[in-house]
Amino acid sequence: MRTYVRYPRAVESLRDLSITDLSITDLSITPISESPLPPKRDALRLSQVVEVARGSGSLLSSKDRSIEVSGPLRALVPRLQRGIVAVVDGEPGHGSTTLALQFGAAVSALGEWISILDPEGSLSGLALLEAGIVTERCAVVRRVPTDRWALVVASLLDGVSLVIADAPPRLRAADARRLIARARERAALLVITGPWPAEAALRMRAEGGEWVGLGDGSGSLERRDVRARLETRRGIEHAEISSIAHAG
Repeated sequence: MRTYVRYPRAVESLRDLSITDLSITDLSITPISESPLPPKRDALRLSQVVEVARGSGSLLSSKDRSIEVSGPLRALVPRLQRGIVAVVDGEPGHGSTTLALQFGAAVSALGEWISILDPEGSLSGLALLEAGIVTERCAVVRRVPTDRWALVVASLLDGVSLVIADAPPRLRAADARRLIARARERAALLVITGPWPAEAALRMRAEGGEWVGLGDGSGSLERRDVRARLETRRGIEHAEISSIAHAG
């Protein structure tokens, strides 16, 4: 089943919008004035998901403020601090999407909810599975209007443990800073792909890689090895991340 996220009322700033102002019906973002009202069961489904996510988040202890990372990402980031912003960038085709999805795999493996903004509607369920994401705990939101992007991200941070989002061009620094504050307040992780006009706890850059498994006219693709560079306050580290995920 596909799902839309709709706006039940007009909102003008991040401070005006909460997760309860959104309802799911078809994995796109659409002003409610442009489409019929969603069925009641869709609004109920969203409220149930949000309550479950909020309930699990409210039980966090001081030890739970960081996440022990498993899988390929562990080579660079053995632990993730909740409430931070991580930026993943790189030239097109160099693997930035592959790296970003590994954050989602690490968090969803813990049984927590994640959300991914897919502006072009090109992210498939197969790509999520190959990246190691638990799809039963993943909501994909497609075709988000640029002028509503920050509002939607802020709302999702209220209800899930991690949001992966491709930042739109010319994102205002003030909106970026508000999202940093929202992530910190909600103890949620925000993973940004693309340009980010504000500080970030860590920055990871995909520097290209290669597909493994194909021989000379034979064989099949097994995985993709992506070279990654991590920048934190402690310095710069390099590693090779192996994943089956689709090229980013």
